[in-house]
Amino acid sequence: MNTVNDQEPAQLAKILEDAGFESLWYGEHSHIPRCRTTAYPPGGELPEPYKEMMDPYISLMAAASSTTRLKLGTGIALLMERELFSQAKTIATLDRLSGGRVIIGTGVGWNQEEFENVTSLPWQRRYLAMKETVAATRALFKDEAPEYHGEFIDFDPVWFEPKPLHIPKMIFGAMGPLGVRHTAQWADGWMPVDVVLPDVGAAIKDFRKQVSDFGRDPDSVEVTLVVMGEITPDLLKRYRDCGVTRCNIGVGMQNWNKPEIVMPMIEQYSKIIAQL
Repeated sequence: MNTVNDQEPAQLAKILEDAGFESLWYGEHSHIPRCRTTAYPPGGELPEPYKEMMDPYISLMAAASSTTRLKLGTGIALLMERELFSQAKTIATLDRLSGGRVIIGTGVGWNQEEFENVTSLPWQRRYLAMKETVAATRALFKDEAPEYHGEFIDFDPVWFEPKPLHIPKMIFGAMGPLGVRHTAQWADGWMPVDVVLPDVGAAIKDFRKQVSDFGRDPDSVEVTLVVMGEITPDLLKRYRDCGVTRCNIGVGMQNWNKPEIVMPMIEQYSKIIAQL
């Protein structure tokens, strides 16, 4: 959860890289409203670490400073909850200083009050607003004289330099039909959670068909699966054979703010990597 109770990012990243892991992912909540009108999606009380999360980009920069190969992911970044140009500059700078290792996992978020505290974008149309946010950010990253003219985001040509070293992939964490459809239409990848999918293989097959229906190459769209169940070599091999590009694993909600759990898990799961 990237709190002060977790391993320091530079230290953790070095351990992960040396152990053979592909990437390190940090999520984002700039704040949590004390108003609890929006229910916590899994139910029950909101876990305390949500209130204590550090900035993902600064933490990933620290992780980059101690590594050379480890990819740096946001899982997930709330792109609509930051000012567009400043955020794009932060991502581009992180990508440059890390040698082109950034992956942006993003989503629309679940907390309406949090969303409305920081943006005038409409909550009820957040999927379209996300589509425009990603498109405008890509224009800043790719175009010599970027401009964007949408329903919610609009700007004339600007100078935006430096560009990222490599254009970070934009991976959408979405689970409902509308979110999955948006992912198939414009995202570089899909980031679902395995325990929410009744049949992972069938869900990926359906997703790839939707990608194809939008005239896109399904093989060009990654699937990053967040694995919440018990990790075994056979499970990861099954997910791999279903077309999953990578599996993101963590300590589980019950072990948040328990750093003593992390090192044994890294040691345990690093042994599985060679079997894949």
